Amino acid sequence: MMSTHSTRNPWLATRNRTGAEYDAPYAARAAAGHNIHGEANLITTLLQAHFPSRMATAPETLHILDAGCGTGRTGIELARRSHQVIGVDLDPVMLAQARAKAPELVWHLADLATLTLDQPFDCIVMAGNVMIFLTPGTEAAVLHNMAAHLAPGGLLVAGFESRPPSWSNLTPDRYDNLATAAGLTLVERWAGWDREPWRAYSNYALFVHKLASQQDQ
Repeated sequence: MMSTHSTRNPWLATRNRTGAEYDAPYAARAAAGHNIHGEANLITTLLQAHFPSRMATAPETLHILDAGCGTGRTGIELARRSHQVIGVDLDPVMLAQARAKAPELVWHLADLATLTLDQPFDCIVMAGNVMIFLTPGTEAAVLHNMAAHLAPGGLLVAGFESRPPSWSNLTPDRYDNLATAAGLTLVERWAGWDREPWRAYSNYALFVHKLASQQDQ
């Protein structure tokens, strides 16, 4: 889904599903009246806190990278909120679904470890367990590349299960260390997209890291 093709990446075993099948559970939840945009809601809150003037007067100037975008649920919602959004994923099936739902947006089929875009982003979002579905061994490269795509003062927001599956050794502490090594500073650490307090026993980790700007120095 997110990083280099490899037999070590179990995500590739799911790629025979259609984009509609990926979207079906969320469609059912939305039809039942549930909120399916918790990720976008938190991103909005963070942008309001870190870019208050631009959010108040020109939200369309904020550039967001949906890294590991899947079928585009989060990125499309953020675009609906007037932001400039680009989505990236390595799964062509899910990316085709994203393009079908929002052909007006820019979607790239690419590996997050080697992605090269010619613009910086104010916020990069890695939702949906992106980090633990990377090919093992590429986590540091991905975080360095994401940091390289942030504008000064930009935010990297990532959420994933805190107890790694058998194919991954990415614990929350290791993720934080890798993000720090990539030049980022920890801003927030929660246990979910609703900003639940982090505990050592939390099943989910949600990190917000920041690339320093001149104002921070």
